[in-house]
Amino acid sequence: MKMYELTTNSEEATREIAKFIAPHLNRGDVITLEGELGVGKTVFVKGLAEGLEIKRAVTSPTFTIVKEYKGKLPLYHMDAYRLEHSDEDIGFDEYFYGDGISVVEWASFIEEYLPEKRLMIHINRIDSTNRLLRFNPVGEHFKTIVKQIEKRYKK
Repeated sequence: MKMYELTTNSEEATREIAKFIAPHLNRGDVITLEGELGVGKTVFVKGLAEGLEIKRAVTSPTFTIVKEYKGKLPLYHMDAYRLEHSDEDIGFDEYFYGDGISVVEWASFIEEYLPEKRLMIHINRIDSTNRLLRFNPVGEHFKTIVKQIEKRYKK
């Protein structure tokens, strides 16, 4: 499957897409998020948290690297921005192959630790409210999820 693109016109629309994805995820799934500062990566994670019935407020883990949330499945929200040019392994395997869903912002900074099979999402700013989400699935499970997104949000 090739990459799938979808445009959103608000933070709420971005959250809604992520909320739609959440029930399709399994333990040990990894989602990577790329995009410039302020483009909506954490907004996307907030939608996933809603879909996983997480009650706690989701905030960026910039200074803590990893935040853990309990819901239908645990959500491990990581921000690798501060790990650029670092050789530090903070136990990624425990998260990536653990009991929950791992979401990594700025994942390119820890590429060598990431599992091959994952859902890669790149968010681009079109203007002050519109975003272009590019979904690149690696692995059959993630291809199936992207097909579900495509079916649900078909233009």
